Amino acid sequence: MGKALIIGAGGVAGVVVHKCCQNPAVFEEICIASRTVSKCEALKKKLDGGRTKIQTAQVDANHVPELVALIKKFQPDIVINVALPYQDLTIMDACLETGVDYVDTANYEPEDTAKFEYKWQWAYRDRFKEAGITALLGSGFDPGVTGVFSAYAQKHYFDEIHQIDILDANAGDHGYPFATNFNPEINIREVTAKGSYFEKGRFIETEPMSFKKVYDFPQIGPKDIYLLHHEEMESLALHIKGIKKIRFWMTFSQSYLNHLQVLQDVGMTSIEPINFEGKQIVPLQFLKAVLPDPASLGPRTKGKTNIGCIFQGTKEGRPVRYYVYNVCDHEACYKEVGSQAISYTTGVPAMIGASMILTGKWKKPGVYNIEEFDPDPFMDALNQFGLPWQESFSPELID
Repeated sequence: MGKALIIGAGGVAGVVVHKCCQNPAVFEEICIASRTVSKCEALKKKLDGGRTKIQTAQVDANHVPELVALIKKFQPDIVINVALPYQDLTIMDACLETGVDYVDTANYEPEDTAKFEYKWQWAYRDRFKEAGITALLGSGFDPGVTGVFSAYAQKHYFDEIHQIDILDANAGDHGYPFATNFNPEINIREVTAKGSYFEKGRFIETEPMSFKKVYDFPQIGPKDIYLLHHEEMESLALHIKGIKKIRFWMTFSQSYLNHLQVLQDVGMTSIEPINFEGKQIVPLQFLKAVLPDPASLGPRTKGKTNIGCIFQGTKEGRPVRYYVYNVCDHEACYKEVGSQAISYTTGVPAMIGASMILTGKWKKPGVYNIEEFDPDPFMDALNQFGLPWQESFSPELID
């Protein structure tokens, strides 16, 4: 049916490539492109020989002319961006110049500021519409599936949703004293930034990790959860009818938090450049270089993740509670695609989002967040491609 250019060759990209190859009726041909072409070749070697044809290429995603040249050479129907969030805008610029649809898994953020907002990408709405191409923002799990869950709840079970609590629990154990389950630089920037929640039409900022609860997760058990800022709250606040409050919660172990606090105290999480032996370096980027590569955690990680949303609202005047979630097993993910569950839960939705556009189900000129489309085909695809969801109509609430 179509050709996809996959930009990035890390853990998430590996899952996307595997899943595209599991869906050859939609993904007839793919090209894996990264600054480090050897990583692309390693992925090709693992999966070559099936119905999906695989190419590789070298590209610097920071440079629009290189991206444009690659797109013109490969002529994809869609670009799947699983590179760094800093590179979202250059890749969108290249898609605009070449008239190709676009999908990513996380919103753009400036490299010199830990700022999670959609305003930069939303500014492309008119240009993508005029070009007749689609940009699907945030087609990972959170953001991504959490938005699809919200649209599904709104479509099927509520007249109005008044409150959403997004819960992201990772009960996996990789055996290291300290490591991050996705890009260390992005992970630590996210965790050390100020938190926020949406209430009564505005965002209320909180100090990092200052709100803590305990929640008993299905198949995982009681876990400490902390309130963070997360980008999907910004779009859900605009698109969910009747919404009054949105919060995002994530689990962290005490060991992780203790290590992180020490690293903060000695300045290793800073994104401000410093002079080291006559060279300018960013401490957080140096820390990323010495921490374990998240792509290497797959064979070491045991346990499960549980990510989902608890909704409260009304249907025909009656109060309704609804909880929809996915439980993913780290070891099962590694057995299937060679990754841990964090990469898996991001990579599968990226492939599904791209397939929604390629098959025409979500093809619409402009720039859109994932909850703006019909959730039903995406929900069906989650069950088909490895992220089955479960639901409860009498969930335990956060508070």
